[in-house]
Amino acid sequence: MTAGKPLALASVLAAALLAAAPAQAGKTLDAIKARGQLVCGVHTGLAGFSAADAQGNWSGLDVDVCRAIAAAVLGDGGKVKFVPLTAQQRFTALQSGEIDILSRNTTWTLSRDASLGVFFIGTTYYDGQGFMVPVKSKVKSAKQMKGATVCVQSGTTTEKNMTDFSRANKLDLKPVVFEKIEAATGAYFSGRCTAFTTDASGLASVRNKEAKNPAEHVILPELISKEPLGPAVRRGDDEWFTIAKWVVFGLIESEEYGITQANVEKLMNESQDPVVMRITGKSEDMGKLLGLDRDWMVRAIKAVGNYGEIFERNVGPKTALNLPRGVNAQWNKGGLMYAPPVR
Repeated sequence: MTAGKPLALASVLAAALLAAAPAQAGKTLDAIKARGQLVCGVHTGLAGFSAADAQGNWSGLDVDVCRAIAAAVLGDGGKVKFVPLTAQQRFTALQSGEIDILSRNTTWTLSRDASLGVFFIGTTYYDGQGFMVPVKSKVKSAKQMKGATVCVQSGTTTEKNMTDFSRANKLDLKPVVFEKIEAATGAYFSGRCTAFTTDASGLASVRNKEAKNPAEHVILPELISKEPLGPAVRRGDDEWFTIAKWVVFGLIESEEYGITQANVEKLMNESQDPVVMRITGKSEDMGKLLGLDRDWMVRAIKAVGNYGEIFERNVGPKTALNLPRGVNAQWNKGGLMYAPPVR
């Protein structure tokens, strides 16, 4: 009994020291700091998520995730190099080290998580696969498309989902497959296919961007799959995985506690809410545990706003995409956005 006390005391002290120790930076963060730039893989052009304007300025929900991470680790949300990637290129680019993070409306699935050497860091948009058809076709339901040709991009979960849906409903849908989404949408709008299929958010983006008259195309009501979209990082660097994951969680929790791009400095100086004080670094230094400084989340929020602001600015009801919050609302407002606590 008496011999066990020193051992127990030593264990407690060791645990306390470990808990208080700052995290190691990790090789990915070291490389990012050395080059002074985060390299972010994005879509080649999907309005609302990642698209470049004529001057080469990128915008979108996926783009803002990378800007937030850059602000947290480099102090400047502008220090991001965006690398446009096709569906076929995206995982190879991440595996090979060409990019630090993949933020390209990518569905989180078991097979990708377990076999591609990547870790998904969370869900930034809950989506589902749908179909778009011309209004003049008078198709009102995907189950009315028996024998129809459907334009679809290869190398995605979309193609397999459509095959499963067709088989389950005995529709005999005929896929017309293209490597690039631009080729698939071009074929649809030229009349080569009866329908085009991808995630519902992508359908809204394509309709708004590429249709001569968006009102001539309708997105059918059925969602035939679950598509939790989120960023991914390469396996083998737990420190970088943890940083990227907690920046996204911090953006979601900041919305829950009303911390915005406009008020974050004021709240940092005046709020007595324990959660707000932790997120802004006013009380506990949570950044130290990630290998960052205590202002990491303040910089991220100042760069792009909280999750709700990112959603509304890029894809929300006041944008051309006009997407409702729906299941992407906060958990306490009927949605699925629920972040583990920053504490």
